[in-house]
Amino acid sequence: MLYKFGLEAFNGSIVALATNRYDYEAFLNKTPSRTFARVGLLTGLNQAFQCVGSILIAPLVKHFRTKNVLLSAVMIFGLFTAVLLIVDAATGGSFAPPAYRKKHPKNDFSYYGDYANDGIIPIYTFAGVAYGMVELIRRVIPRDIVGGDVRKLRLMDAFVHILYEVAGTSGAFCTALGLIPRFGNNYSFLITPICFAFAAVAWFFIREEKRAAQIEGALGDQPPFLKAVLVGFWLFIESVWTGGKILFTSRKFVWLVPGYAVALYMHRYLENGLAPAIARRYLGNSAWSQIAVGGSNFGELLGAVSVILFAGSIPTPMPFLRLDSLLLLIVWYLGYWYPPSGEMNQAWIMAATFIPISFGWAAGDVSLAAYIQSSLARVESRTTNVSALGAVMAFLYSFYIVTYAICSPLLGKYIDSVSNKNNGDIHQAVRMVGGVHFTVACVLVLCSTFVPKGALSLNPPLLSDGHLDEKPIVDGAVKEEARKEGAVEEAIASIK
Repeated sequence: MLYKFGLEAFNGSIVALATNRYDYEAFLNKTPSRTFARVGLLTGLNQAFQCVGSILIAPLVKHFRTKNVLLSAVMIFGLFTAVLLIVDAATGGSFAPPAYRKKHPKNDFSYYGDYANDGIIPIYTFAGVAYGMVELIRRVIPRDIVGGDVRKLRLMDAFVHILYEVAGTSGAFCTALGLIPRFGNNYSFLITPICFAFAAVAWFFIREEKRAAQIEGALGDQPPFLKAVLVGFWLFIESVWTGGKILFTSRKFVWLVPGYAVALYMHRYLENGLAPAIARRYLGNSAWSQIAVGGSNFGELLGAVSVILFAGSIPTPMPFLRLDSLLLLIVWYLGYWYPPSGEMNQAWIMAATFIPISFGWAAGDVSLAAYIQSSLARVESRTTNVSALGAVMAFLYSFYIVTYAICSPLLGKYIDSVSNKNNGDIHQAVRMVGGVHFTVACVLVLCSTFVPKGALSLNPPLLSDGHLDEKPIVDGAVKEEARKEGAVEEAIASIK
């Protein structure tokens, strides 16, 4: 929770800082704005390098204790956040003037440090490596704890999600309402290195004697670290290829591409692409995007709680995914919303509308994660070199990353062009990147929920003739299940 709190302060501050700096650059130079194209590039590269971090995890945990990998990653992450603070101070930056705390002038950021705006991009990009390392361990470790039982997985994923979102919600609101007004978004992430340091200390006291013994016993058989990293990259490519084969050659799994990856992309774009544009152009204060993100995090918290409450009565993720797809249509109102600029209460209205959108996504994401882990536990024995679960998750995550890295800068460039043509009015752009964009995603996700066998009912009791609440099939029984899932078998066989 310390890690998530500091992360929320850092991410929110950096997006707001980049938005303001690029706007200020255009204001001083009297040039067309390129703000949201750059912010899209910034967040897209950060997401892409999270993949690099996830690749590095496998060789690292074979050579070092998991807790040491975690605390080292978060400490390196903290150093990257501190670099921006030092650079800003060294180039003449200071805290926001006290007079700006109640009402900040729209185009006065003279208290920022005098360094190249594009310098933020490589720092935030490489910070994504450590971010990806921590996020990967957080997402795949539940199955190692509770096994392949879908009910236990659903409860475990939901409980972790709840704790994560409590910290995220409080971090977002604290950043928007306290840290940025008090320090300015060039120093509002002062708490991030501190939170990361405390998180590293907490992880240091994790006891893992068995893991230490395994490392000591196996270390002699391990290749050199550099070779292990190169092998890790190759296995990641193989995983993506294997995952694509599994997904696109089986009706049981093909729907996961829009159901999981597209839904995740839309959620990230809502928080990192749409919210900053609305906050800056509609409300005149980029920091208020964190209020909207706080509302979104609170919606995720409610979604995770709902999965726990309905774990017994909703056995598959389909009802949650259908609800998620329909709630995406709420963003249409943003294209026709004309709030008065400079009023914080309007940011709270936006945050309130983000709650149901993220509620639907989180409920779908948690239940879908449990479904994926449980379903693929039944085909693990039919893959070589790579895990079936790891392969599918690698493909889905890579699909999301590539989609975001391509679309976010392009959509940001479109928003900039509309803003430059209409003297800062982006309503036309919001109707397209919000309304039309999200409607296409709604149709894709909703249609995908009717693809698996047995998914036509409102609340399907099972999917593709598989009872998810049963324990995973093992040993000899796998062969019988393999014959029933010929498409998956052929996909794996073609890779060998």
